Amino acid sequence: MKPVRIAMIGVGAISGIYLQNLTHTFKEVDLIGVCDLIPARAETGAAYVRDAIQNGAKVTEPKIYKDMYEAFNDPDVEVILNLTRPYEHYDVTKQALLHGKHVYSEKPLAVDMTEADELVALAEEKGLLLGGAPDTFMGAGVQTARRLIDSGMIGDIVGANCAMVCHGHETWHPDPEFYYKRGGGPMMDMGPYYVTALVQLLGEAKAVCGMTKKSFPQRLITSQPHNGKIVDVDVDTHLAGSILFSSGAIAQILTTFDVYYAPGAQARFEVYGTRGTLVVPDPNTFGGPVLLLRPEDQAATPKTDPGLMAHSVPSFYQGYKEIPLMYDYAENSRALGLADMCKALRSGRDFRANYQQQHHVLEILTSFSKASEAGSFVELKTKYTRTAPMENNPMHGILD
Repeated sequence: MKPVRIAMIGVGAISGIYLQNLTHTFKEVDLIGVCDLIPARAETGAAYVRDAIQNGAKVTEPKIYKDMYEAFNDPDVEVILNLTRPYEHYDVTKQALLHGKHVYSEKPLAVDMTEADELVALAEEKGLLLGGAPDTFMGAGVQTARRLIDSGMIGDIVGANCAMVCHGHETWHPDPEFYYKRGGGPMMDMGPYYVTALVQLLGEAKAVCGMTKKSFPQRLITSQPHNGKIVDVDVDTHLAGSILFSSGAIAQILTTFDVYYAPGAQARFEVYGTRGTLVVPDPNTFGGPVLLLRPEDQAATPKTDPGLMAHSVPSFYQGYKEIPLMYDYAENSRALGLADMCKALRSGRDFRANYQQQHHVLEILTSFSKASEAGSFVELKTKYTRTAPMENNPMHGILD
């Protein structure tokens, strides 16, 4: 198969792992150009690939485009990889589609449903592929969890509980201000990982309710190079809500940038069934662990009120069994969804990180604040069908 030719628009913090995986892992894609509003960033990205070529990588040395329109007008480019900031996704994706390019975008698809609806309609009108992150659901961890659920290992799904708890990104991220502007906040930033995994595991969502707040009106950046800068917070930073799925399952989700929490405990994801409980790994990662608890695992549990038992620091997952991962891509494999879309472009099959999923997930993410403002349930208009599970291929970096 001839590799699909890609141009990267936006060479910021997230681009590093994409550059690494497009250069060293995925064999059916070819990064032929890069572009950034800050030319030095584009040069750094291109230099990374040049160094890899000198060390034996069999890839193309990427061009450096002066602006995104030069990339859009390059007849060699088939797919635009949109790695710009969230509030820029809509314009970059729209212009790429108008120029006849397929698009794979970092999450979210857009910052609101008006923008997203327009992009979906435009892609359908022009017959172009449109998809995007997160693709962590395609990794070994969530795929193993999906297989266990689909096999009936925990029975019928009752519900799920998810939490992403931290105190924001301004202590470590080199450019954290956008997390507190339009398109930012913990639900739009981290929520896509959790909600995408939820719909992959539980299927279509039907309605959402929620309550949201902004705890701190300003944030002090302590990371470099903006150490000492104070930024105004324009979005809600503590969001809690419930999702009703078409199956009848109910999931709770909390995302916050307002809470001090141990770094190793900031992610929680549990799925409850009539015959057991499954602990899903951090959906911002590709690997494990996947933990399973079934009724027989509790056979020796003392028959008493747990609240009356003496405890020290609780061990929440005592008695759970770790399930071996059943799929490839347990390491950080960002660009896996892009490679899968490119395989679909060549083969004509469906792809997994498609716009239908992104569109449905975005409606869920944006509905928590709408529900909070309205004080009522928000019924969802988008429809969703789960994409195909992953298949193992003996050649790492080649998709089925």
